[in-house]
Amino acid sequence: MHPAIVTLLASSAAATASALGVLPLVGRARVPERWIGWANALAGGMMFGTAFALGAVEGEAAVPAAIGTLVGILFIAWTHAATGTEDLSLNRLGETGPEYGYRVALVQTLHAGSEGIAIGAAMTVDLPFGLFTAATMAVHNIPEVTVLAAVQRSRSVSLATAALTGVATNVPQVFVAVATYAIVSAAPGTLSWVLGLATGMLANLVLVELLPESYRQAGHTSIAVVASAALAMVALLIGWVG
Repeated sequence: MHPAIVTLLASSAAATASALGVLPLVGRARVPERWIGWANALAGGMMFGTAFALGAVEGEAAVPAAIGTLVGILFIAWTHAATGTEDLSLNRLGETGPEYGYRVALVQTLHAGSEGIAIGAAMTVDLPFGLFTAATMAVHNIPEVTVLAAVQRSRSVSLATAALTGVATNVPQVFVAVATYAIVSAAPGTLSWVLGLATGMLANLVLVELLPESYRQAGHTSIAVVASAALAMVALLIGWVG
C-alpha cells in the first residue's frame, strides 16, 4: 500500500478514535472537574512525548530543526491571539452561552492541525514511526474530546452529537497529515524544518495550554503523576518501536 494511503488511513483512524472520549459521560450529565484535569494531563503527557520523539529523530540538521521549532511556537501563539482563544479556560463547564462551546471546539480544531503535521512528518521518516505517532495522537484525542464533550453535556447536548463534534474537530488532522506527507516527500530537504515545526507546536500546546489548565482543575501532584506516566509510556514505546 502506498505510504500516502497509509497516512490517510492512519490519520483518519486517529481522528475517529476521538469519539471514544464521550464514554466517561455515559449515564451522567457532567464529570468531576478533576477528571477533566487528568484528561488534560494525559493528553499533554502523550503530546509532549511525541514532541520529544519528533525532535530526537537522528540525522536531521540541527539548525533548521531549531528554527522550525521556534516558528512552531510562535505560530501557535499567533493563531490563538488571532482567534481570541489565548486565555480560554476549560473550567467554565456551567457556562450556558454558546460562544464558549464554539471557542472550545475552535481550540481543539487548531490543535488537530498541529497533530496532523506531526503525523505527516513522522510518516516521511519511516512507516513504523509514522504509525506509532498516529497511534499516540489517537489515544491523545480521546481525553481531549472528553473535555469538549463535558462542555457540551453541561449544555444538554446528546452524547451522539458530542461524539460527532469531537470527530469533526479532528478532521483537519487528516487533511494536514496527508498534505504534510506530500510536501515533505516531494521536497525531502524540508523534513528537518517540518519536524522542528511540529515539535515546537506540540510543546507550546502542552506547556502553555494543557498543563497549566490541568493544574487549575486538579491537584498539582496528581497532574504531575498522570502527565509523567503518559510521557514515560510514550518514551518506552518509542524505544520499542525504534
